[in-house]
Amino acid sequence: MKRRFAMAGTLLALVLGFGTLPAAATPSGTSPASTTAALAAPDISITAVRAHLDELSAVAARNGGNRRSTTQGYRDSVAYVKGRLQAAGYTVTEQPCTSGCTSGAGPNLIAEWPRGDANNVYMFGAHLDGVSAGPGMNDNGSGSAALLENALTLARENPDMRNRVRFAWWTDEEQGLNGSYFYVRTLSSAERARIKAYYNFDMVASLNGGYFINHITSAAAAPMKAYWDSLGLRPEENTEGAGRSDDYSFERYSIPTSGYAMGASARKTSTQAAKWGGTSGSAYDPCYHRACDTLTNINTTGLDRAADGIAYTLWQQAVGTGGGGGTCDPAGVVGNGGFESGTAPWTGTTAVIAAHSGRTAHGGTRFAWLGGNGSTSTESVSQTVTVPADCTRASLVFWLQIETAESGSRAYDTFTVRVNGSTLATWSNVHAGGGWIQRSADLSAYAGQTVTVAFTATEDYSLQTGFLLDDVSLQSS
Repeated sequence: MKRRFAMAGTLLALVLGFGTLPAAATPSGTSPASTTAALAAPDISITAVRAHLDELSAVAARNGGNRRSTTQGYRDSVAYVKGRLQAAGYTVTEQPCTSGCTSGAGPNLIAEWPRGDANNVYMFGAHLDGVSAGPGMNDNGSGSAALLENALTLARENPDMRNRVRFAWWTDEEQGLNGSYFYVRTLSSAERARIKAYYNFDMVASLNGGYFINHITSAAAAPMKAYWDSLGLRPEENTEGAGRSDDYSFERYSIPTSGYAMGASARKTSTQAAKWGGTSGSAYDPCYHRACDTLTNINTTGLDRAADGIAYTLWQQAVGTGGGGGTCDPAGVVGNGGFESGTAPWTGTTAVIAAHSGRTAHGGTRFAWLGGNGSTSTESVSQTVTVPADCTRASLVFWLQIETAESGSRAYDTFTVRVNGSTLATWSNVHAGGGWIQRSADLSAYAGQTVTVAFTATEDYSLQTGFLLDDVSLQSS
């Protein structure tokens, strides 16, 4: 994990994760019996994960004691991971970072399992580089090793796949998230749209660590939280790592993200120590960015729980045919989605629903015009819907037109999509222009649940931004 650099604007909360281990949790290596879904995912061998760490440690020892992105230690790390993946049947791509990376930095490493729907990609990533001070076993050999064994396990199991899984090991994270940002920004808009969620794993074996999840209340985080909840871990939001690891590169392009972490230099609170064990007032990782980040700086129990949680999330999001004998019929789930039949069942600021003079609806004559006031305001419309249980892939699809008097690249006015109060997606004045554009938010994690879907526009004190909303529906892809 990189140190926090000064950045203009607000950094979105995300990445790391921190704390130590709860005495009441399920013993290491045990699958939680409280959820049959967890039992469907394989148990990831912690012995195998530790073996990958041993190799990365040996690589560092042969190369001046570190695996910094510009060194032979990093290039040898890439060679090790690539070799294991190729032997398992993956086609592996080395992506040179040709702009924005430190001079001489090695490549990103990308491996995609060639099964499942290529239009629905779930990415799992970790940075492979370390700092020059030491071998980087927790930061970030831990995330890299856990991810590698998950990829190898997927290849061995070779299950039926409904969605596509892509793995990535990033270069030059420690110098500013450079490798992952190069990857995301060089994708076409169509390629980015295929990525339904990105999961990041940075420092998942901190000795005095805890259990942190990026965007813990989001739909993307739901399977990650469900697994750790099943172990009785009571995870928390990852605040220390906000904007400090490779998930932020994906956030910058409005791709949903989550991930596990166990913490860096921030100090464990007394409440966390009472819940998870460990030492309050001490850093989650006492060897963060230091020479002592060696194999002795690894919390094996935490690493095991993270590796198994990755597998659970992967199986939930991508494995299986989505069968079971039921029928997914999303038609009519959203009531009055075109706003043509008055305001019901929409609630909230329903006065925004009308045939607005001077503007054309996407379909019909009426739509919801949120914002556009040019003053401090919040307007919202919402309704309660039930996502059919058999819709293993369900998306809230709608048309959005954004017009603004703001300028520049700073988000002053925002439009959010929330489910039960959790934010799934956000757009802003920065995304204005282009007329009506179809947008979507993933509701797959809410299959079988009755939830409240809300669209909210928030403006600051000056210069209007109008968010025009029309033709809302639930669709199964």
